[in-house]
Amino acid sequence: MVQDEKLSVSMKLLVVVSSLDLRQPFSATPAWWQLLKGLYELGVEVIATPYQGAPIESLWWRSEPNPARLQGDLFKSLRDASRALRPTGPAAAGSESRGESLGDRAVRTLANKLIAPLWQRHLERILRREADVDAILFLTVPLNHLRGLPRHISSKFDMPIFYYDGDVPASLPNMRGFASGFRIYQGADLAEYTAFISNSSGGGALLTELGAENAHTLWYGADPEVFSPVPVPAQYIDVLFYGHGREYRSEWIDRLITAPSKSIAGAQFAARGTNLGDLCAARRLPYLSFSKLREYVCRSKINLCITRGAHASVYASSSSRPFELGALGACIVANPYLGIEEWFEPEKELIIVHSAEEAIERYRYLLENDRERIAIGSAARQRVLKQHTFRHRAQELTEIIKKYI
Repeated sequence: MVQDEKLSVSMKLLVVVSSLDLRQPFSATPAWWQLLKGLYELGVEVIATPYQGAPIESLWWRSEPNPARLQGDLFKSLRDASRALRPTGPAAAGSESRGESLGDRAVRTLANKLIAPLWQRHLERILRREADVDAILFLTVPLNHLRGLPRHISSKFDMPIFYYDGDVPASLPNMRGFASGFRIYQGADLAEYTAFISNSSGGGALLTELGAENAHTLWYGADPEVFSPVPVPAQYIDVLFYGHGREYRSEWIDRLITAPSKSIAGAQFAARGTNLGDLCAARRLPYLSFSKLREYVCRSKINLCITRGAHASVYASSSSRPFELGALGACIVANPYLGIEEWFEPEKELIIVHSAEEAIERYRYLLENDRERIAIGSAARQRVLKQHTFRHRAQELTEIIKKYI
């Protein structure tokens, strides 16, 4: 249990969030739930309105409708169709590096003409009714779909507007981005926002180069009451990986799962995810809702954190999984991840391996030494409780916002 803090924050935020629906295919949605809950716990009043999908009410925020839900669903379908028509292989990589496809450009143009005006009227209605809103925060929505809106709202209502990109550096134009995602920077004007916030320490300078006037870092975290260890009858899985897709981490999936599962006789490897490719002897676990993650992790002796190359190569570009595993008291084995020592101490709070051979050696040792394995997991949870909860992140966010109001 996190020790109670004084409710020293008095603030009211209007948050435009990519989605509040856990059924939508946006991997950051659980993090947004935890962040908004952390703000509530600090005494911040939150009004949340989703860019994609239905408005979801909760105990921690008041929801407002999605003013362009039908249009948004249509644009998502068009975006998905344009992705399906893209070439694959080297030609596709070259096309990605040059920027938007024709389909992306068409969707962006239509969004600015049709969706942005709906959002402008929607936000104006809320702000006229809620006269005491201190700031607006956009959480990883496609900012190039709303070009001109932040500047208009900021000028009309004299309030700061912040943008949080939780996918830096993969989302940036010099990266290819994810095949399933929007290209959110092409055609955008970062100077429209009072400040940019991202999940990446190394990404701040990159955002400034793209035109952001102010850049701040807010790492991911975990709510230790949501991600809390549960007693299990037995840890029947020796090594578990929970994640989706080989994209930008294929090499490390092979080194940490495929090769070791062939080499360690009798060890039970398992994986939960989609599009993971050939995992050799690793067992595929069924998807039984996001809440099943906790049970899978607690039933596993070793839990893998295989970070995508884009994040692993730019200093301290955080993702959710290390903090979730740490909060669950898991013994974490990770691929090399630049800046991970900002969050966890290697060899004490997690293990980093550099090859398949080293992974096999460390797996064998940890599986034979229960006391050390448990100690690593316990130390990781204590580190999360001390520094990396979403209440910590909510406090850091309010401190950033208070500089501008």
